[in-house]
Amino acid sequence: MLKRLTETEIVGVGMTSQRTRDRLIDRLRAKGIRNERVLEVMRRTPRHLFMDEALSTRAYEDVSLPIGHGQTISQPFVVARMTEALLDGLPPSGGRILELGTGSGYQAAVLAGLVAEVYTVERIGALLERARERFRQLGLRNIWTRHADGHAGWSDAAPFDGILVTAAPEEVPPGLFGQLTRAGCLVAPVGGRGGQQLVRYARDVEGRMRGQVLDMVSFVPFVGGRA
Repeated sequence: MLKRLTETEIVGVGMTSQRTRDRLIDRLRAKGIRNERVLEVMRRTPRHLFMDEALSTRAYEDVSLPIGHGQTISQPFVVARMTEALLDGLPPSGGRILELGTGSGYQAAVLAGLVAEVYTVERIGALLERARERFRQLGLRNIWTRHADGHAGWSDAAPFDGILVTAAPEEVPPGLFGQLTRAGCLVAPVGGRGGQQLVRYARDVEGRMRGQVLDMVSFVPFVGGRA
């Protein structure tokens, strides 16, 4: 049976000190992240636990890093930017969020500190099992997981107040919009390998989905199937 990590084990030593995390948060604030709730949760979330030990010395650099199976843990600035965009307009209770692409589990762990419920889907079984173990060790009890093709979303748990896509489709699968509440939003990197835009989609006054481009980004492709 997995034991829950103590605060000492979560913080670790040396490179995982609070001072190291504080420097990362200062960099994120300097790059334009303004939501203090997002910054505080990222300050508390032990990013070094979501990657292989060999890379943990780089955990609090503002870079993406490999996690195996051709996937990456996103750059902290991008995690903060997407989370900030998703939270804009959420209900005071924090709402219910669907994440498509669990990966290492880091983004879901950040969301779990900000919203009431997180539902996260991952197509690569080995990655999902490691993420589940991290959630259990950290005592994150408001995260639900599913091993599935993310293109279908999670219809039997819908509607969601927000959907976050952590890999890049050339176009957002239209069925995902139907899994949002009336006031919900979807944040995703959209485009091919030649260039991707981070886009926030929300309904206008007439109920039509409209996209707002937030940034240029680079993500792994959003592919189908299970592995």
